[in-house]
Amino acid sequence: MVKKNRIIKILKRVWFFLAMSFTAWLIYSYQSKGVADFNFKSDDRIKVYNDKNYFLFEPSISYSKVLIFYPGAMVDPKAYVPLCRKISKNNIKVYLIKMPWRLAANGYKLPIELKLLSDKTKTYILAGHSQGAKMAAQFVYENPSLINKLILIGTTHPRDFSLAESKTPILKIYGSDDGVADEHTIFKNKSKLPDTAKFVKIDGANHAQFGYYGFQFGDNSARISREKQQSETLRIILDFIK
Repeated sequence: MVKKNRIIKILKRVWFFLAMSFTAWLIYSYQSKGVADFNFKSDDRIKVYNDKNYFLFEPSISYSKVLIFYPGAMVDPKAYVPLCRKISKNNIKVYLIKMPWRLAANGYKLPIELKLLSDKTKTYILAGHSQGAKMAAQFVYENPSLINKLILIGTTHPRDFSLAESKTPILKIYGSDDGVADEHTIFKNKSKLPDTAKFVKIDGANHAQFGYYGFQFGDNSARISREKQQSETLRIILDFIK
């Protein structure tokens, strides 16, 4: 009996050590990597603001479109700064939301709470990656009249509810080598989106390279560079917005 209790204690300690090690790895891996300092600085074309609730990229000239971006779960929001800044360079105001505890499920209602959708003269685009895309879809499901266009990146959602009757134009971007949101599951849930939804595949793209962060658990290795994947994502988004 004593020996059995000792084995149980050892197993508990091993489990605790492994759990803490895995958590530490997740925190490290999901930190932003390779994001140059200039992305956080204003220039003659874009004003950059670092608010407690979001990064804001605002064009210096008049604009008519506003894009709000939700990061993936646990991912450092800075990992999406390069993409959001490049979108803003196309005369689009961009809010990159800093989710509470880095979970979009905890902060997907922030656009309403922060009154980011108050100017009725603007066109509003909601976008997100991974869990951020899932909760962007949830937001549109709950608030169908507030968003003009929806962009879902690297996600199999919506899955637990349907947007099939939605009148909102929807774009879904996915990678052929995404191990987290795989192509088979994405199309398995296709009926949850309207027939007008646009699906665009990036050949060779994986899950993590939609942002600038480390390897994601369950993902595959990409067959294209991060820069190529980011460039293709930007092009597809701009084509859809315009």
